[in-house]
Amino acid sequence: MDLSNMSLGDLRNLQEQIKQEMKKREHQEVQKAREQILAIAQSVGVPLKDLIASGRGAKAAAGGTGSVAVRYRHPDDASQQWTGRGRQPKWVKEWVEGGKSIDQLRV
Repeated sequence: MDLSNMSLGDLRNLQEQIKQEMKKREHQEVQKAREQILAIAQSVGVPLKDLIASGRGAKAAAGGTGSVAVRYRHPDDASQQWTGRGRQPKWVKEWVEGGKSIDQLRV
């Protein structure tokens, strides 16, 4: 195909056709890969959800939510907790401003 003899409009049309064809083929390749993965998983008896979960790490496979463990807890009210990440909660600030050590809240 000799592009040098094509008009600018024809080249733009060709470019659009190429984009559409590439999208179509990429979709087909992804679909083909999914089918192959499913076939492999079924042939070895691995449920697809287990296969997907194992790629996300141990917490996801175990059903964990990925939450962070509590590191600080109010001694008088166990419902007031803090992971130590982000801004200090009001009760922690008040505790420290009252002259007490934050280490006393550590779990």
